[in-house]
Amino acid sequence: MSAVAKTPQEQIVLDFFRILSSGELEAIRKTLHADAEWRPMVENIPGAGVHGPRDFIVDQFLAPVRGMFAPGDPKTTVHTIASSGDFVMCESRGLGKLQDGRTYDNRYAWAIELKDGLVYRIREYMDSHYVATLFGAG
Repeated sequence: MSAVAKTPQEQIVLDFFRILSSGELEAIRKTLHADAEWRPMVENIPGAGVHGPRDFIVDQFLAPVRGMFAPGDPKTTVHTIASSGDFVMCESRGLGKLQDGRTYDNRYAWAIELKDGLVYRIREYMDSHYVATLFGAG
């Protein structure tokens, strides 16, 4: 079951994940604040580290990550969402196919801060052992 927004801030986050799932990098860029920061809360796996600002996130982080997947994948479905003002938390599932045909199926939790109606700070929590094993880093 997909989450339903109860606030405008939650709708911004749901729209962000819908656009992120499209893989359309220029559309994704428009959802991010110019000073955005994306921080996967993991170590020693592909994508680990702090990424920002917006153009770096899109061009140097998301483009290569999305390039590991079949076109149009992965898709993110938000299952739960809660917010307090411009701070939004949600749980999601990322599902898709990798370029080599293997299935990607991971669970996530997200802490997202908004600024000026845009995604400003992202802390991404995932099953990092699953990712390390899938990509041979574990």
